[in-house]
Amino acid sequence: MDELRGAADAAVARLLASGPEAILLVGGGPETVRFDAADSGTLRGFGLDRPVRLWKVSCSGGEVLPLSLTVGAWLLNRSGTELPRLARSVAHDAAPAECEAFGASLILDDDPPVALLVLGDGSACRGVKAPGYDDPRAEAYDEGVASALARADAGALLGLDPGLSAELRVAGRAPWQVLAGAARAAGGDWRGDVSYRDAPYGVAYVVANWERA
Repeated sequence: MDELRGAADAAVARLLASGPEAILLVGGGPETVRFDAADSGTLRGFGLDRPVRLWKVSCSGGEVLPLSLTVGAWLLNRSGTELPRLARSVAHDAAPAECEAFGASLILDDDPPVALLVLGDGSACRGVKAPGYDDPRAEAYDEGVASALARADAGALLGLDPGLSAELRVAGRAPWQVLAGAARAAGGDWRGDVSYRDAPYGVAYVVANWERA
């Protein structure tokens, strides 16, 4: 996974270089929740007893971040940034229209100007050893997502089918649609760049950056 970690670290560095006043993490979770700056997550359920703080350590918080936001916080901690961090989860089963509206609300929020760090896996059905076993539809689905991210195509992301996404065990569908809603609400033209796309261990991962054109 070294190549994937390296691409993710580079994407975060590029995000920070854009000069935001804060970072807003968006990832999938059991429900749509706004987290506190002192909240944390853990990788204990995945064989690594490591707490991961979101940002502040001087006040009390809960170990409540879902896996997506835990990974995002871990990446930001690796970067060494001291920028404030905010975090929102979006329910895995949120409808596309809900996700789009949620993304738009992030742009209209009273928070300081932020850069979005959006976390979500592709299908988990790429091969017989994949967590969801092999599904012949998975590769085409993942290629469509990678293409949409590369073209900064908000419409294509909003067109992802929730039913098919669930069948392919896609964790990123709702967060990607939040991203699309935020980009549309922000207005202007966007360009995308994909730096990594592969399916190690049968799970599809794409690393991409969106910037104003």
